[in-house]
Amino acid sequence: MKIAIVGFGKMGMMIQDIAIDRGHKDIYIFDPSIGKTLTQNDLNGIDVAIEFSTPKSASQNFLTCFEAGVPVVSGTTGWLNDWDKVCNAALSADTGFFYSSNFSMGVNLFFKLNSMLARMMAPHKEYMPHIEEIHHVHKSDAPSGTAITLAKDLFLENELLNKWVLNKIESEHDLPIFCTREGKVTGTHTVSYVGEIDKISIKHEAFKREGFALGAVLAAEFLVGKKGIYSMNDLLAL
Repeated sequence: MKIAIVGFGKMGMMIQDIAIDRGHKDIYIFDPSIGKTLTQNDLNGIDVAIEFSTPKSASQNFLTCFEAGVPVVSGTTGWLNDWDKVCNAALSADTGFFYSSNFSMGVNLFFKLNSMLARMMAPHKEYMPHIEEIHHVHKSDAPSGTAITLAKDLFLENELLNKWVLNKIESEHDLPIFCTREGKVTGTHTVSYVGEIDKISIKHEAFKREGFALGAVLAAEFLVGKKGIYSMNDLLAL
């Protein structure tokens, strides 16, 4: 495959290494920090773009790729207010868009487990759910995209929950998400249900970022030749 990597921070660098290891030799890097901004003309002949940039630049990067007919895999978080606009642009361009807030295989199995547990716990109103997440000090968004995905799945299963709130408890119908930024933590997420007499928790702890990069490359291999909107559920057949 000819791959465009859009955003060349730590994740972009790992994605390049893994893509090369998997036999993808034609790789093109786009990042303002190396003096290479993304334009439509630069995407001629590209099979797929893997986008890990910033919340401010992500949506425009997607649109540029779609206008060139290039499908996009993205793990950038913090841009989801533009979700409908981006998905409509991908569909209008008759190309593909694969988004996940987290490309770790383990995390996506954790998402599935979270949905199953939420369904089981919904009838038991005596348990109050909350989410805790810990990331490294350089992570710019809070809560993490992974925590927001966990919250959305809780909302789907529990009609009493209204919205998530950050680092506080306002009412019994809010879902608190407590965020901590410390050291070099790759990412830890815990979903808990607390009652008067006990507590039920599920937890995912990432040890290495390479798992995220591998998932993104696997998603790119999956997306080539496809049209429409996809997620890790499609890749993993969950």
